[in-house]
Amino acid sequence: MKMAISMWEDRISPVLDAASRLLIVEIVNQKEASCFETYFEGEELPHRCVRIRGLGIRTLICGAVSTSFSKMLEASGINIISGISGHPEAVLDAYLRGNLYHSKFLMPGFHRNKAC
Repeated sequence: MKMAISMWEDRISPVLDAASRLLIVEIVNQKEASCFETYFEGEELPHRCVRIRGLGIRTLICGAVSTSFSKMLEASGINIISGISGHPEAVLDAYLRGNLYHSKFLMPGFHRNKAC
């Protein structure tokens, strides 16, 4: 399975719509098998959606995301886990361990993938 984490500098991007890059991770047997980064340079949201779908992403972890972009991605079959913050490596490890919804990874105002 391929998953992606939105990035800004060395952390999860606070807003997916404005993220400049994604960390793409191939997961095999609940372990990271490979990873690489892809960049977005001024691409409109529909084009970003097409690129993400074309990469075979099944799950995308991000901070906040607009309703319109979220609907585009979900309509493409991509599971979005929003409201997450922290360092990508720690977030990936928590995701693989099933501990992503620990309070240290949740953005203020978010709880279990929905805004409070």
